[in-house]
Amino acid sequence: MKKLPLLILGFILGALAMYFYCNNKLKLNDMSETSTPKGIITPLEIKELTEAYDSRYDTINNTVFRDVKGGDNRSSWYSLDDLENYITLAKQQAQDLKYNMDGVRLYLGAKPIVGETPGYTTLLFVPTGTPMTSEGKMLNLALQGGGSPDIPGGNGLDRGNGGEPPSANYPQ
Repeated sequence: MKKLPLLILGFILGALAMYFYCNNKLKLNDMSETSTPKGIITPLEIKELTEAYDSRYDTINNTVFRDVKGGDNRSSWYSLDDLENYITLAKQQAQDLKYNMDGVRLYLGAKPIVGETPGYTTLLFVPTGTPMTSEGKMLNLALQGGGSPDIPGGNGLDRGNGGEPPSANYPQ
């Protein structure tokens, strides 16, 4: 009879622990499914931003690509599989290089001119992160504005497909 209160208390504590454990797990699952990344923009904003680039694009086209039918690339397309595989490989390489990968920086680049093929503009994905340290830090420098630096020795991603025609603006 003396053990009955302890048994009831044990059941109550077990039920509470199970409630909090399951409730937190459900919240984590909900967050991963419905979490909206920072920087999401509407199609209207995409159109405004690509149209704001028109004057720069025209300057490039009128000088470097004046004799090229279709003009320079305005976009690059990458398959979802290539992007997912790249991120997986970049994370593994960052870990091998003793870095914590926390993002990707995009660079504008240009292909070399090969024969009659012009050096179209391309986008290059480069992993960013901070060195792994055994000591804790009080500040996360990546949260202070410009993001983390590029990971030295980290492979990038290129070879996306250009627009059709290359000069096509949003939407394609």
